This record gives sequence, C-alpha cells and structure tokens, in this order.
Amino acid sequence: MHYVEPDSGPAPAVGGRSRLTYLAMIAVFDIAGPLAAYSLLRSAGLTSVRALVLSGVFPALGVAVTYARDRRLDAIGGLVLAGIAVGTILGLATGSARLVLVEGSVPTAVFGLVCLGSLWSRRPLIFRFALEFMGADTPKGRDFDDRWRYLGFRHAFRVMTVVWGAGYLAEAAARVVIAETFTTGTALAISKVMPYAVAALLAGWTYAYSQRARRRGEQMAAAAAAQAAPPAGLPDSDPAGH
Repeated sequence: MHYVEPDSGPAPAVGGRSRLTYLAMIAVFDIAGPLAAYSLLRSAGLTSVRALVLSGVFPALGVAVTYARDRRLDAIGGLVLAGIAVGTILGLATGSARLVLVEGSVPTAVFGLVCLGSLWSRRPLIFRFALEFMGADTPKGRDFDDRWRYLGFRHAFRVMTVVWGAGYLAEAAARVVIAETFTTGTALAISKVMPYAVAALLAGWTYAYSQRARRRGEQMAAAAAAQAAPPAGLPDSDPAGH
C-alpha cells in the first residue's frame, strides 16, 4: 500500500509535517497496525485466517483516511481494496491462511502488468507519473513533456517502465513463494515490509539510471554543437565578399 503524499506548501515546516504524516500513515496502517492486530488476535485464540482477515482492516482504513483527506480514490488505493477483498473471500471460503496472505500479490501484479502494457500506449506509465508529480500545467512540467520528442529521452523512460513492471511482477511472485514457504506470522511480517524495500530499490536504481542518461544526453548535445560549430580560427562568413 502506498499513499500519495500531499503537495507541500510554501513553508518548509508545512512540507515537513506532510512528510511526517505520510510516514506515520505507512507505519500505522500498513506495517505496525496489521502486525500488532494479528499478534493480539492470535493470542486471543482466533484462527490464522480470521486474524489475517481482521488485520486487513488497517490497510483498508488507510485507504479510507486518504480518501477523506484528498476527496478521491486513486488507482493504487482501489487495487489495494480489491486485493483485500479477494484475499478475504478466498481465505474465508477455503479456510486457507496462505490465500489471505497472497492478497498483496493482486495489486502488485496488476501494477506490474499495467506498467508493461503502457509501453504500447502513447506515453509509458513511469513518464506519466513523473509528469503528474511535476505538474503538467507548470513551466517545469511543460518543458519536461516537450522533451518527449528526443529519442534518447523516450528510450530512457521506456527502459525505466520495463524495469518497474518487471520488478513488481517479481515482487508478486516472491509474495506467493513466501506465503507457501514461511509460517503465517513470518510471511505476514515480510509481506508488510517488502513493498517498501522493493520501492526503495527501484527508486534508487531509477535515480542512478536517470542521472546517467542525463549525462549521456548532455554529452551528445555538446558533441552535436561542437560538430555544427565552424573550425577554430575561421570566420563564420566573409562580410567583404572576399
């Protein structure tokens, strides 16, 4: 589950509070809340399936809080709710805690497939996310959107979209393996931390790759400018006509 961080205000203190609120929501609703609820419910004598289902209330509450704050349900929040619903129905119908645990694989796999599917659209998904983050109607956003005409820029964002899509599909597959391999409590703990570890890894790779692509683009632009410039020591034109 990933929350959309609200826009920071003009004052740094406001932005700092927004980031703290964002991190606090992750800690309470996505990690600590579900883990503490599962442990307490198991200690109270509930079965693994019922404890997992009830602990899923916390991520759902996180989506509800975000909706109340932003007055809209984003696509990721909708996928999280769909995953919780699927895992709950399958778990209660079959009595299998494993099926409840793999509910996180549903939105993760869907996001990975959407990333890869967007490669056949006009603009890949990671480019759209970056443009939305900058603000499409801002000067910076318009300049960023204008760069799409460059081949190297388009290639870089298609590569990033492939990596993010493949990364999230790999995470979805890993969630299933973990649910089948580890005990329920251990698998739950891993599944709550894994999304943020994967996101941090992908974000770090994206930053390094984008910096390298930017340097390559600057070098190509400098080489093109040098090639177009007249040789040193020769005038651009002969105003006397000689």
